[in-house]
This record gives sequence, C-alpha cells and structure tokens, in this order.
Amino acid sequence: MSFFDKAFASIGIGSAAVDTKLEKDTYMPGEVVKGVVEIRGGKVAQQIDDIYLTLNTTYLKESDDRKYSVTATLDRFRITSPFTIGKNERKEIPFSFDLPIDTPLSIGKSKIWVTTGLDIKNAVDPGDKDYLKVIPNRLMNEVFNAIDSLGFRLREADCEAAPHHLRGRFPFVQEFEFIPTSGAFRGKLDELELVFRPSGNDRMELLFQVDRRARGLGGLFAEALGADETNVRLTVSTADIANLQQQIHSVLQRYS
Repeated sequence: MSFFDKAFASIGIGSAAVDTKLEKDTYMPGEVVKGVVEIRGGKVAQQIDDIYLTLNTTYLKESDDRKYSVTATLDRFRITSPFTIGKNERKEIPFSFDLPIDTPLSIGKSKIWVTTGLDIKNAVDPGDKDYLKVIPNRLMNEVFNAIDSLGFRLREADCEAAPHHLRGRFPFVQEFEFIPTSGAFRGKLDELELVFRPSGNDRMELLFQVDRRARGLGGLFAEALGADETNVRLTVSTADIANLQQQIHSVLQRYS
C-alpha cells in the first residue's frame, strides 16, 4: 500500500464509493422504502464507521423581505455497524425504513431526496443522492378530489417556514393554495389554503385558511386589516371518505 494511495484516499481520490439503489422511486407517506447500498472499495482498504441514509427536503424562509431556500432533514437512518471495505472489494447492504407520514408531497417546487453517506475516519466521506417521488395516500387523495369537485383549482404548493403554533416535527409546513374557478364558492372566496397534519395513515387534521372576498365597504376594511381570513380545523379519517366533500363544503359554507 503506497504512501500516495493512502494520501489520495484521505482526500477522496481513489477511495471507497457508494451507490444507493432504491426498489422503486415512487412512495406514499407511511410506506416502507427498500433498497440496497452498494459500496465499492478504492485503492486501499478503509474502515467504514457508519453508513447512514438521510431524508431531506427544502423549504422557504423569509428574511428582510427576501425569500431563500433552506435544506431540512426529515429523518436519518443508520443501516450498518463498522466494517472494513477491502481494496477493490464490493459489498451490497440491504436496507428498509418507514417513510414518515408527515413527509411532504412531491408537488410544485417541493423535492424529497435520500442522501447516502459513508463515515470514513480521516477521509472525505463519499455520498450519493437519490430523489423520491412522494404521492398522496388514499385519504389525502380523497381530500384533493373533494376540493376539486367543489370547484377549486390548485394554484400553488410549497413548503414554507411556519409559526410555532402551526409546526409539527419540522419548522415548516407544506401549504396547498387553491382558487375557486366554478361552483358555489366562486365569487365568495378569494382563495383556500390547506395544510395536512397526519396522525396516521388513515386519520389526519386538515388546517384550512379561508380567505373571503371583500363585499361592500365593511368587507374592504376587513380585507385591508387581514380580518377577512379565517383559520379552521377539521379532523377526518378514511371512514369519512363517503361524505368528505359534504364535510368540507359545510366548513367553507359556514365561513364564506
């Protein structure tokens, strides 16, 4: 083992490499993610202290009237104990983990990815990045269908920094912004904002912000003061799917 091989490995040249292979790339929150991590040894044997998977997304923060993107860690998983990878050796390590039920959906600008890292002592840690497509589970999908049937169209979806009273495990929420384009609420509401707060795969709290359209002088003053917005909470489960549209309609009718 030459001095130069060891020196180059310590700065990441000719050292171990990692490649994560997911069983599939599309998942629902709460689903089990499976795959293998393939490690290829470099020009020298190296001690691997850890292999870890980190689930990440980004969200928007605002400071001095400027918005900027911040990376957030949703979860981190350690998948092996220390071992040595020999020169030019190949190893495959299978893994599985539960995708958290509060993982944001892959919609709008929201991206979710898994970073794989090897913790190698006295060396640059190699890494790998794999994107996931996170789609709505059954209950989320039915909520979207109900809102669509009530005449709303999705205008924007993004993860944004949230005030403390709206936060769950993370310093942000994923917000879905709808506008009424037809039906009973066209002309009554300016927009409808929705945040999901899951408490399981078959139960969740819906946080609505109902933005009423200004009507008359009093409405204009209310809009100017921000008093035309109402925050509403509605808890639903898969047992409510049959009458979900009616439940949401009743809530919006009450505050429109």
